[in-house]
Amino acid sequence: MRVFHLSAECYPVAKVGGLADVVGALPKYQNQSGLQAAVVMPYYNRKFVQENEFDTVFQSSTLLGTRRLYFEILKEKTDKLGFELFLVKIPGLIDREEIYSYPDETEQFIAFQIAFLDWISYSQQSPDLIHCHDHHSGLVPFLLQHSKLYTRLAATATVFTIHNGQYHGAFGWDKLSYLPEIDLSKTGLLDWAGAINPLACAVKCCWKYTTVSPTYLQELTINSNGLEFLFYLEQAKGVGIINGIDTSIWDPNKDPMIPNKFSLKSLKGKQTNKEKLCERFNLSPEKPLVAFIGRLVVEKGADLIATAMEESFNEHPGQFNFLVLGAGDKEMEADLLGLRDFYPEQCNVFIGYDEALAHLIYAGADFLLMPSRVEPCGLNQLYSLRYGTLPMVRNTGGLHDTVIDFGDEGGYGIRYNHASVEDICHSVTRAVSLYANEKHLLALRKIMMALDFSWDRSAAEYITLYESLKPTI
Repeated sequence: MRVFHLSAECYPVAKVGGLADVVGALPKYQNQSGLQAAVVMPYYNRKFVQENEFDTVFQSSTLLGTRRLYFEILKEKTDKLGFELFLVKIPGLIDREEIYSYPDETEQFIAFQIAFLDWISYSQQSPDLIHCHDHHSGLVPFLLQHSKLYTRLAATATVFTIHNGQYHGAFGWDKLSYLPEIDLSKTGLLDWAGAINPLACAVKCCWKYTTVSPTYLQELTINSNGLEFLFYLEQAKGVGIINGIDTSIWDPNKDPMIPNKFSLKSLKGKQTNKEKLCERFNLSPEKPLVAFIGRLVVEKGADLIATAMEESFNEHPGQFNFLVLGAGDKEMEADLLGLRDFYPEQCNVFIGYDEALAHLIYAGADFLLMPSRVEPCGLNQLYSLRYGTLPMVRNTGGLHDTVIDFGDEGGYGIRYNHASVEDICHSVTRAVSLYANEKHLLALRKIMMALDFSWDRSAAEYITLYESLKPTI
């Protein structure tokens, strides 16, 4: 089966969040299982593109309204990522450095989808299935079925994965002319709340949609930024599949980004990594280290962290340390920097993102804080489990599906119900108490590191889903 993954992001080509990690790993593991999986994404003038060689495999032009656009399809020569990588390049529109936040972003992603469909329609490329990821590719299932230009592809199966249902990519009906010729009697499929909504359209038109955890599938019916009723109506078409992690990259026994390797059989290196980390940030390695890695935004509960840590420092004076790696809202950044300045012996903050530092924090911290309000799957807790760092998570989405509280049977993490200062403080109290019980913490670390959240498992579930569509292809 030939599968094309269509996405705005793919690690290491271009990454903003977890979408890139999924699209950069899932096709590789699917290929190892016998599929022919490839990734198609926009061209970005970034380091990966600059440092690798590409062949031009297709050239043509298309229309965006009345604007004629010339485009190229580029293929990375060596398949070094473990799958075929194709880039859609449109000079002056899809050839920039950044991934998002341009004023003509709607035009960019519409043009990306049209160019992709033109390519596979007019060339010899004929995938058995197109796997679309998030709203940036959400119009493809509709256009395959209801545009005369793509009649040859109308029977191509489509799967749509929702990585974050809060972002829809909606735009006004004044831009309907940007789409190729469509059956105007079907425009209701494009509509939600008086706008063209690519995410809603994809849910309506795809053969199956997936979410990145089973719990998030249910949560979309109560919190999806206005699409709750749609997800209620379409829930029978949905499947929840937990994301995996690339265990060839996230392996504490081989990780080139950490100074001391360690494994389930020999955990000594974890303490050495903690010492290196604490030395870098002027913290004591003798105290429990709680860390936060991620975007400093309300969605991640980051607005609660500074207050919760201040209260916890006062409740447990000198008993634990806290380290932040992240960036985002400037007010939240300022609050955390102020916390660091007021508690310099217990707290430090790195504003920005550093991949090597993230690996070192997973390897060296004792606990990872994730007070998310919304977390469709979450990858950070999976990385932390792999490195024996106990996750402290709010009971939502994929965090619910991947972390069992250590107070419950078979548990290994800390889980709390509310994104609140009080619940975060209580989880810190439990962490400090657990750290004092060295044998118990060691036993939990061994349980965590033995868990299987690899892409092997998740890729197999996606393949089973694809296979279920075969009788109707």
